[in-house]
Amino acid sequence: MTIKILPDEVASQIAAGEVIERPASVVKELLENAIDAQASYISVTVEDAGKRLIEVADDGYGIASGELELSVRRHATSKLTSADDLFRIATLGFRGEALASIGSISRTSITSRRRDDDLGTRLQVDGGISNASQPIGAPAGTVVHVEDLFYNVPARLKFLKSDRTERRHIQTLVTRYALAYPRVRFQLRMEGRGALQTSGNGERREVLAALYGADIARQMIAVLAQADSISITGFTSPPSVTRSNRSEILFFVNGRPVHDIALTTALVRAYHTMLMVGRYPQAVIFISVPPENVDVNVHPTKAEVRFRQRDEIFRIVGNAVHAALQAHTPVPEIDQLSERMRWSSGTPFGVGSASRSNDPAWGMATEDRPATQDGRSTLDFNQSPAVSGQAPLPDVHVPLLRLIGQVAATYLIAEGPDGLYLIDQHAAHERVLFERFMALRQAQSGAIPSQTLLEPATVELPYAAANLLEEQLPVLAKLGFDVEPFGRESFLVRAIPAILGGLNPAAALRVLVEDFEEDESPLAQEIEAKLIARVCKRAAVKGGQTLSHQEQVALLRDLESSQSPRTCPHGRPTMIHLSVDALERQFGRRGAR
Repeated sequence: MTIKILPDEVASQIAAGEVIERPASVVKELLENAIDAQASYISVTVEDAGKRLIEVADDGYGIASGELELSVRRHATSKLTSADDLFRIATLGFRGEALASIGSISRTSITSRRRDDDLGTRLQVDGGISNASQPIGAPAGTVVHVEDLFYNVPARLKFLKSDRTERRHIQTLVTRYALAYPRVRFQLRMEGRGALQTSGNGERREVLAALYGADIARQMIAVLAQADSISITGFTSPPSVTRSNRSEILFFVNGRPVHDIALTTALVRAYHTMLMVGRYPQAVIFISVPPENVDVNVHPTKAEVRFRQRDEIFRIVGNAVHAALQAHTPVPEIDQLSERMRWSSGTPFGVGSASRSNDPAWGMATEDRPATQDGRSTLDFNQSPAVSGQAPLPDVHVPLLRLIGQVAATYLIAEGPDGLYLIDQHAAHERVLFERFMALRQAQSGAIPSQTLLEPATVELPYAAANLLEEQLPVLAKLGFDVEPFGRESFLVRAIPAILGGLNPAAALRVLVEDFEEDESPLAQEIEAKLIARVCKRAAVKGGQTLSHQEQVALLRDLESSQSPRTCPHGRPTMIHLSVDALERQFGRRGAR
């Protein structure tokens, strides 16, 4: 094959592909330009999830009229003058690729005026071809108007996710920059609706409320540490506020959002022994280091960095988070620990709340406080209907078990014909609730009976969560939830599934959107099964919750009759089996180990 130089148009589109992956990439590059221009106000407008329009306006120092045409050429930048500058970068942008890349795959107009100029200048760029700039009246600052993104590379459009997903990426991105720059006033409008508005007063907790909701924002723990030239600030969640993944562990290095597995690991280790397996904290951590000690020129999207003092920074981050947690979390008293470790055999142990770890947010029942109006415990194990229509899997059932007791208010101990069984009460109750829920769904032809609340519960959610929930309202209705919009980001819960009558409605609604996967076109049954599994996980009795003898027995009997008793709906084991043979070997009754 003949070697040839690519045309400028093709080369520009290839370069744009490395920088502009989706509409959020355009927003990111324009936000960074605005921040580098020392803007105090940034407005972002999005239509059709960014495919039809992205407009970013700022009140920064603007672009000189004689430099506007140069600004859209590749590798044109005001932030570097020599190769040495790459090793002490103090700005967010520096490669000079953003405007050129955006202009090559869209119809873009740039209007800018420096604060000392009388007139501004406008430049039109269509698919990488720019017209001569024209003088125009304009406020100080810069407005970049991007229309018809990827119009000349339609194959790229096919790789975009759903509009909901693309909007969520944009909203998350803008919120994160608002966190990093709290003294900049941000405004985001998507599809004609306000999605974010910050005051620019420097209060990060205010922006946290937009990201996580006001309740979680109030609970976040401040993190602060200083070691020589390294500064650590930010917020991390208490052990009671967790997620099922690491997606809400955010790091910023010198104001730049970055992804770093090692930093995430250092933070999670600070929670050692504080979190359940599979649960992760939420955190927003800002790391400030001298520019010469960090290399940001290692990834096209500038999302990864390399530290000169790598191990030292990881150590400081871990220690800072651990110290904040220790200062926030009181040391348990000895009598509480001893009460928690006592056995239950026939009657519940412990007096008062010290030995009860019920989660009040979920309305779980105790023996002296039933959770439903008719006095039934929310456990109500004996009300489980028979599960039909499912072929039993081989070797999945458990034999009849004889209850021995409860240990650590978390595990049941039972004896079977072939040895001992240790049963995780939370995982076991998840399985029981899930199969009960699915059986009702099948018996009622897909419609789950509802229990109307005496008073509707009002729930406020962050913008992204509200949009996600609103799109799933028809699915929730089939599962027994009666939820309706009540304002821009508020909802009224009028009814919940009757089978989960003790569930706190507001908490149930929040968990449904907490970690909903980014499925673009899943089967309706898959959506419903995931939602059911999520609700059952939260409604199930918790580890650390004391059960009466009757409740323990009922849980065993319901688990024995389940179709898949050995795992919870999420695949976690419900029990561990210790055979008689294994016990005899451990005690030296049958040969040496």
